[in-house]
Amino acid sequence: MNYTTDQDALVERCRKGDKQAFYEVYHRYAKLMLNSSMRILNNPADAADMVQESFAIAFDRLETFTYKSSFKGWLIRIVINKSLELLRKRKKMQWVDVDLTDIEQEVEAGSPHDEYMFTNEQVKTAIDRLPENYRIIFNLYAVDNVSQDEIAKMLNISYSNVRTIYHRAKNKIKECLQNEYR
Repeated sequence: MNYTTDQDALVERCRKGDKQAFYEVYHRYAKLMLNSSMRILNNPADAADMVQESFAIAFDRLETFTYKSSFKGWLIRIVINKSLELLRKRKKMQWVDVDLTDIEQEVEAGSPHDEYMFTNEQVKTAIDRLPENYRIIFNLYAVDNVSQDEIAKMLNISYSNVRTIYHRAKNKIKECLQNEYR
């Protein structure tokens, strides 16, 4: 077979049981997966556990990977789903449906020229201060590049609710940064 990328060749080596390939996959993607899990769980031990479980699942289900998406994206989706599953088990997350007109009113009220420069650490701190549901949706969409439609399906909430929460999270981050670091 002619592989289109180094990543595809690595996946095929894993499918054939090459232990070195498993090791390479782990070291190539573990940190990325840990970061994605941490943004959801906000707990290093839980995030590390979810990464381990996610790799076990991925390696066990390697035959189901079809190259329709990137292998990296497939791994990230597994760790995101495992992390969300853990959150659901621990805290039955409550999602409140919101009216989409709220976004339109907030957008009209906002000023397009309220831009400031902030450090990555300041932005991370502001994100960490968000309510859990805001933080999860913001990170899934803005950092992990999960579509809003996919987030709605993952969290079993409406698309408009995801859109509204994301918009409000952005506004809360902006407000926090402006209030703390002016």
